[in-house]
Amino acid sequence: MFFTVLLFIAILAILILVHEFGHFFAAKKSGVKVEEFGLGFPPRVFGVKRGETIYSINLLPIGGFVKIYGEDGEKKDDPRSFSSKSIRLRSLIVGAGVLMNMLLAIVIFSIGHGVGLPQVINGQENIANIKNVQVRITDVSANSPAESAGFQLGDSIIGMELGVDMLTDVKNIEDVQGFTSRHLGEEITISIARGNEILKRNLVPRSDPPQGEGAIGIAMLKTGEVSYPFYIAPLKGVESTFFVTVATLKAFGGIISDFATSGTLRGDLSGPVGIAVMTGQVQKMGFIFLLQFMALISINLAIINTLPFPALDGGRLLFFAIEKVKGSPVNQKYEKIAHTVGFALLILLMIAITFRDVGKFL
Repeated sequence: MFFTVLLFIAILAILILVHEFGHFFAAKKSGVKVEEFGLGFPPRVFGVKRGETIYSINLLPIGGFVKIYGEDGEKKDDPRSFSSKSIRLRSLIVGAGVLMNMLLAIVIFSIGHGVGLPQVINGQENIANIKNVQVRITDVSANSPAESAGFQLGDSIIGMELGVDMLTDVKNIEDVQGFTSRHLGEEITISIARGNEILKRNLVPRSDPPQGEGAIGIAMLKTGEVSYPFYIAPLKGVESTFFVTVATLKAFGGIISDFATSGTLRGDLSGPVGIAVMTGQVQKMGFIFLLQFMALISINLAIINTLPFPALDGGRLLFFAIEKVKGSPVNQKYEKIAHTVGFALLILLMIAITFRDVGKFL
């Protein structure tokens, strides 16, 4: 558990560092003074000044910030001030964090496609760039034999046996279904791979399962690690980032719609605790899965930050858009109030999701 927490903090730190570096780099290139680049939230634990910028490590590890001179609307007559720059440059500085998170996802997916990224395959096992073909569990039904036996999302079924009837090299979903159908109501032994572990689990397939669950209560996909030449991998990285982004946007749209109509949050929406638990589960599946998971979080972080909500990057861009339309900046007093209230609401939402995650996962 301690290792999982450290791993989660390390991943989050990398993602936030990349995001904040986007703001930092864009501000520097735009001639804006950066007063502090901080990893974590204050109080400050350690800081060193290089040039005009303080680089700090702060006590609270979940977060990060870049303190930009004039970002609150002051010093408009100073050319080094953020507020003295055009709307275009200010928007670029604010949006650079999101762009960096998307770029990180592209880089991660590109590396993954180069070394071999897990993906669903259909009859392509003989292609040279596919290896490690497995039948992987993608869902475990509640109150099913599989749940009682301790099956987990991501486990790979590698063998099945009952007496002299043995299946020692599972490569197809049909193999699992055929063996199971031959032994309904009998206790069978299933060998699964979970990360570097090989586990054996006993269960009894149901002869009359609930509709849509199957005899042992799992959903399966045939997967393989597919790799591409170095000159194609970056293109596949861009493609994967695009499709994951579209899917994530649809999911966020569903969450927002559900909340607006029913006032409740989806059960699959997770906060820091839930993501930390998932990090532990994914790392057991192997490094390449952890790499893929990191890209997914980076995309999620980018999308969340683009939402037009005060305290987020999208909220800042919204105020710039209003300024563009009305021809003058929004009153700083009202903007500060909006960002303060928005930040408080985000903290309350995170606390609510965290409490729910604690009850669900721990």
